[in-house]
Amino acid sequence: MTILHLDASITGENSASRAISRSIVDQLKSGTYSEVIYRDLTANPLPHLTLDAFADTSVLDEFLDADAIVIGAPMYNFTLPTQLKSWIDRVLVAGKTFRYGENGPEGLAGGRRVIIALARGGIYNAGSPAASLEHLETYLRGVFNFMGIEPEFVAADGLNIGPEQREQSLKQALGETVRLAA
Repeated sequence: MTILHLDASITGENSASRAISRSIVDQLKSGTYSEVIYRDLTANPLPHLTLDAFADTSVLDEFLDADAIVIGAPMYNFTLPTQLKSWIDRVLVAGKTFRYGENGPEGLAGGRRVIIALARGGIYNAGSPAASLEHLETYLRGVFNFMGIEPEFVAADGLNIGPEQREQSLKQALGETVRLAA
């Protein structure tokens, strides 16, 4: 079984989302998944979508061929990095990953597992002062639901509050990756 592993953080080895996504992939590889296709969306960014770029289906095929997709998704300015958005623009394709029917949109990409490693500098959970600014998890949940997939999330929050908070949040998120692989 194949894992498609995507990273979108610009901070390289200092990236919390990369550390968490790597741990998720390592945990999945210890089970039934044997092949990993890795795409670093920052080191090798996809250009923004154009009509000509839309005709290239290689990114879509890579997504549809994967049994599991693991995404390292940091929050930048309350939403996802443009590099990840460029990837989504190539996999959210009418007639391939969703279609419109008499009862509205219908997802066509179900049957695969999507696990997203979120990294956020602040606290954005319900009830927090910044909750209304959280447009990363809500956007990704909506996009994958639209394609017929219920994504799973592992989040490290409050990473920029201070070193102790960062360490505690990362430790909690990395521990959560073990549960996901079970």
